[in-house]
Amino acid sequence: MELGAVNGILEKYQAKRTSLISILHDIQDQYNFLPETALKKVASSLQMDLNDLYGVATFYKSFSLVPKGRHSITLCLGTACHVRGGPKVLRQMKKELGIEPGQTTKDKNFSLEVVNCLGVCAIGPVMVVDGKFYGEMNWVRAKRIVEKIMKKENGGRA
Repeated sequence: MELGAVNGILEKYQAKRTSLISILHDIQDQYNFLPETALKKVASSLQMDLNDLYGVATFYKSFSLVPKGRHSITLCLGTACHVRGGPKVLRQMKKELGIEPGQTTKDKNFSLEVVNCLGVCAIGPVMVVDGKFYGEMNWVRAKRIVEKIMKKENGGRA
């Protein structure tokens, strides 16, 4: 893997340990995950033990050590969302995408995540797609949202 972007990110933060979280966020923004070669470069540049760096990368849920899809789908299965039909929405998403929570589609278009609460219980069930919240979700609406994204990905063709 080409590490030019990692070198630029390290230079941006002057390779300071106090900037570790920002460095990791920038790397993840660049590659859509934290590649092992990038983490080794960061550990070396910051004079850190690689295990300590992995500890930070795995502690925060916002970081991923595996490639993520271009589109992120997060479903809430907290109590309010669960009793209002969240599990039905999840079943539909698993069926539509052909993946389980925590996985990414083979074409790298979608990643599916499940969380216990998004803090917007009044509008549950809630689905977040690429950072946009969709409340009062049902499986029909969820399917339409994914189909719309797929259509855009295919240049307007279904």
